[in-house]
Amino acid sequence: MSEPKERTSGTDDRILSSVSPQTDDEKRSSVLLGRDYWRSLDDLASTPEFRDLLEREFPRQAIGWSEDEDAVEGRRNFLKLMGASLALAGLTACTRQPTEHIMPYVRQPEELIPGKPLFFATATTLGGVASGVLAESHEGRPTKIEGNPEHPATLGACDSFSQASVLQLYDPDRSQALTFQGEIRSWGAFLGAVREVLSAQKARNGAGIRILTETVTSPTLADQLRAIQKQYPAAKWHQWEPAGPHSARAAATRTFGEPVHTYYNLANANVVVSLDSDFLASGIGSLRYARQFASRRRVRENQPEMNRLYVVEPMPTPTGTKADHRLPLRAGDIQEFAWVLATALGAANGPKNSDNGDITKWSGAIARDLLRNKGASLVIAGDCQSPMVHALAHVMNATLGNVGKTVFYTDPIEPNPVDQLASLEDLVKDLDAGAVDLLLILGGNPVFTAPVDLGMRDRIQKARVRVHLSLYDDETSEVCQWQLPETHYLETWGDTRAFDGTATIQQPLIQPLYNGRSAYQILQMFTESSELGAYEIVKGYWAGQHKGADFEPWWRRAVHDGVAPNTALPSKTTTIHGAALAERAQKRLLEGKLEVIFRPDPTIYDGRFANNGWLQELPKPITKLTWDNAAILSPGTAHQLGVNTGDLLQLTYGGRSLRAPAFIQPGHVEGAITLHLGYGRTRAGRAGTGVGFNPYGLRTSKALWQDTGLEAQKTSGHYPFASTQDFHTLDSRRHIIHKADLADFKKDPESVHEGAEAPARGLTIYPEWKYPGYAWGMAIDLNSCTGCGACVVACQAENNIAVVGKDQVRRGRAMHWLRVDSYYQGAINDPAIYNQPVPCMHCEDAPCELVCPVQATNHSAEGLNDMVYNRCVGTRYCSNNCPYKVRRFNFYMFSDFETPSLKLLHNPDVTVRSRGVMEKCTYCVQRINSAKIESEKEDRKVRDGEIQTACQATCPTEAIVFGNVNDPNSRVSKMKADKLNYGLLADLNTRPRTTYLATLRNPNPEVE
Repeated sequence: MSEPKERTSGTDDRILSSVSPQTDDEKRSSVLLGRDYWRSLDDLASTPEFRDLLEREFPRQAIGWSEDEDAVEGRRNFLKLMGASLALAGLTACTRQPTEHIMPYVRQPEELIPGKPLFFATATTLGGVASGVLAESHEGRPTKIEGNPEHPATLGACDSFSQASVLQLYDPDRSQALTFQGEIRSWGAFLGAVREVLSAQKARNGAGIRILTETVTSPTLADQLRAIQKQYPAAKWHQWEPAGPHSARAAATRTFGEPVHTYYNLANANVVVSLDSDFLASGIGSLRYARQFASRRRVRENQPEMNRLYVVEPMPTPTGTKADHRLPLRAGDIQEFAWVLATALGAANGPKNSDNGDITKWSGAIARDLLRNKGASLVIAGDCQSPMVHALAHVMNATLGNVGKTVFYTDPIEPNPVDQLASLEDLVKDLDAGAVDLLLILGGNPVFTAPVDLGMRDRIQKARVRVHLSLYDDETSEVCQWQLPETHYLETWGDTRAFDGTATIQQPLIQPLYNGRSAYQILQMFTESSELGAYEIVKGYWAGQHKGADFEPWWRRAVHDGVAPNTALPSKTTTIHGAALAERAQKRLLEGKLEVIFRPDPTIYDGRFANNGWLQELPKPITKLTWDNAAILSPGTAHQLGVNTGDLLQLTYGGRSLRAPAFIQPGHVEGAITLHLGYGRTRAGRAGTGVGFNPYGLRTSKALWQDTGLEAQKTSGHYPFASTQDFHTLDSRRHIIHKADLADFKKDPESVHEGAEAPARGLTIYPEWKYPGYAWGMAIDLNSCTGCGACVVACQAENNIAVVGKDQVRRGRAMHWLRVDSYYQGAINDPAIYNQPVPCMHCEDAPCELVCPVQATNHSAEGLNDMVYNRCVGTRYCSNNCPYKVRRFNFYMFSDFETPSLKLLHNPDVTVRSRGVMEKCTYCVQRINSAKIESEKEDRKVRDGEIQTACQATCPTEAIVFGNVNDPNSRVSKMKADKLNYGLLADLNTRPRTTYLATLRNPNPEVE
């Protein structure tokens, strides 16, 4: 992290000291300081700066606008960051771009129609686990990623990582040439060097060969690795995944005697207990789990009941925002909670009470609720929790009769399920012993992500020959002699497995842009004398697995559908070992010390996406931070340390120190600080290098996720964050969030709208405009929305939305057409949190249309609030007159018209905007027009569901529904007729086409 400057202008965060930690009595109050909902501590304190911010669309005080040093430096950084990954004006003169050759078709392929995209099934992987996707291609150019409806892991949905992967494909900062000690070499030279080493290793059975990979679920890759170990019996294969489910794997071995894999069916669960598991927004199978959970969350006439969710966690997560009851606990105390809960269920012989009164009260009430729902309940332990918490979850689910109903076990989806930390430590021992002649690192970045006490930077250099295959020339590449450019998943054939073992064939959509090779091709060099392509390698493996005359039809179907038939792993019966719960030791918080909590970052994960501008600028759920991480702590802990948001802290743990800026987060547990991994990169690319601070510098092999003994001390300096939480703010004193408890709603459906301002009627003498054909509208179910942010990236990819950089975000100039607002209700130490996606409302009586002097914004015959970009003269009157603050203005030439690779990225159906032009959500009008053209060719009307906006298509919970409101049988019409439906700021009589379904909670009276 670069040395922070003192901020000389902008909102004074020290005003937050006026909001002191609350007493227990205040926590029980549902109204704080006379306020119902609030978006930030500044909002809660109602500072003059915030009131001014509220009344302006483009806030002056968001950052100093004067010609001071910060402003000048901001412009310099803006120009410096104009790399392709930022989607800004490209400075790529020093970057060798691929030569493009064009040749006319002798006969045009039947399926290729100019202007009409094609979709190809493939899969992304994260942590080695597959998510099936459909890649959209325009004339051979991948431009957009959608979920694959046929794939069990995605069910047609998509996460932000998959959506942003298409930007990664075209990133000119990717590794573009094979190098040896920094000098460009040929693949032939590398092959010769490898075979020279292998020739010397044959006599030693490969005793000096070590291969380090990330988690591998690819059947083909695992088969190749086994073949190498067979040819070189003394060679070793190591694995390291910095954010992998290490505790879950260890707990399964402890509990069942084998590393079985666990997955869930939330559609069958009436009661769900999350023990620090953000299962709705992250981790293996989260897209499917979110869809299943939301299906039980909707209250309709034919489904009057909803599930109940309890969440115990240290920091608010998307899953925590959906909880009917949320208990903030330190990460290390969740094990005690699990013991008391398991004892109350009769699943363990542990303590019945706790010194923490909340643990005793909550565990008793939850246990009774679970026992009332035997076989229809679920206890989920988070990946970052200890093996003991996972073991207790297994025992509780077995006691409740949930196995085979909401919990399922299979053989491991990894062909080689090892203790990855132990595997990495074994490699370190061999490196120290000088036993490694050839170290082949396939993917990953262990120099950056390995526990700091292992000292991987120095130890890797003890290997005689060091080879690294990666997408980027990163920190690990720096210490390796050979740097090999890796192909992107959209450039190569491959295979991988989903959460349930279902195999997916990856197929390429484009030739490798940067002369890369896949891991399959690299490993093939170790066992074969001739080079094969990834296609021959992958297909050859599956031909050996699926022998018979029907292989070709089977293969074509597997490639076409993105799902290999009949490859899911069958569920298996497990037996709990008696010693599963033998250990009860737990670390206690040391006097005067804090708990340190490490978590993967919600947007850049473990650091692998640090150079992706879409993800860097995506506001993180809850905090809404962009372009940074922070030392996140509670208001109470901040008060004790005497810090405010942006103040610098000196963090000391295990004899190591780190400077990091504080960020006060309502709802965070007291006595702990959360650090998100992945930032502080030194070799990431133009977008990711030098951004944020590096918590890996404190993370050791003894405490991968949390530990006690952290010391924090305020130091001099103040760090400016780019958080969007206060920007585009609607007055939270208005009735923006409609919500009610389920029991109250059943008694009186109107209770959900209590206090709402009724829309004005009869204010015009003119007749209402009629829409005889289509009338497009949208409904967003707030009871389903988790606030994950995938819709924001999907909208950005579909509509060619530019990235502006941290400096411009701080000025309130982020260009996202869709934002996800978060509102708090209640005490600052433990508030309820509500999410609300806000696109353009497409108002019937749109205030923006009345003030545009050139009619650049106008109303279409189908009710859309359209933008005519080449008419816009940039007065910004429309933005000033929009009460929803959904319009975005191009203050600079944010879009890139020059960088060659980015020209391939753009959606050709959407205009790329230039400086001085206003833009906003269009309801994906290009998709509307495409569907209308197809329906006209078939002489029919557009079918309901035929048009899906980008945000709707990617939403894991199906919270967003779009369609023709003139069709009474359409889903959107039925949602708008629901008793939960309401319009945002309806009293302004704008008559928005975008409406919301109110939030319902299902609390347990015993916990209230």
